[in-house]
Amino acid sequence: MAGNFWQSSHFQQWLLDKQDLIRERQHDLGILTEEEYQKIFIFFASVIQTLGEQLKLRQQVIATATVYFKRFYARNSLKCIDPLLLAPTCIFLASRLRNLGSYRILVKNKFGYAYTQEFPYRTNHILECEFYLLENLDCCLIVYQPYRPLLQLVQDIGHEEQLLTLAWRIVNDSLRTDVSLLYPPYQIAIGCLQIACVILQKDHKAWFAELNVDIEKIQEIARYIINLFELWKTYDEKKEIQGLLAKMPKPSPLPKDKYLRKGGAKSSRVL
Repeated sequence: MAGNFWQSSHFQQWLLDKQDLIRERQHDLGILTEEEYQKIFIFFASVIQTLGEQLKLRQQVIATATVYFKRFYARNSLKCIDPLLLAPTCIFLASRLRNLGSYRILVKNKFGYAYTQEFPYRTNHILECEFYLLENLDCCLIVYQPYRPLLQLVQDIGHEEQLLTLAWRIVNDSLRTDVSLLYPPYQIAIGCLQIACVILQKDHKAWFAELNVDIEKIQEIARYIINLFELWKTYDEKKEIQGLLAKMPKPSPLPKDKYLRKGGAKSSRVL
């Protein structure tokens, strides 16, 4: 791993501008509203999280897979690759595990309310998709996460287990937003810690005031996460997700025997 975040590909290539992100999504947002788009990504973040937990992966690995997923669609339409295929591909790339059987069972048992048909992909589809994912990530696989700076920040405050546990959970929740694409991980950690302090009614204002950070950026991060919490209050995923997935832009299907001959995912058509 690169020893310095500021010299890493994460900082140099994968901190994106919000306007660029909006522009790249114009095709999808011509079909979906911004809220519908976010709900779809909340769902697939949950799919990645659940698969990672089933495979007993560390949270940092699950978070890395989620960031891969978000980076891909930051520069590609949903119609390019079926997210149902890309989600396990991101987990397998982040973890180097190859257990498609677990994913097939997971989709059937845990997410049957979203998908009524059998899981359509095989190992060869995952492998093809992995090459395409690597190409789109420009082989930039190192992802700095907010967890380490969060541990350091809480230690500096004066280690409080309750505060750390809640802030850690809020960092996990932040993966359902765009903050991992827009802000350095240490700023995300501070934003999540600030929210945790407010929820737990812990007064650390003097400590936060001494930090040498852009407070406006921290507030922006906090707003992203608070908006997610507000969305969750009214989002009934089990009732809504089938309709959202039906509305979502989709790849053009190819007959199975033509998939590999046509270049698989590189043709922007996936089974």
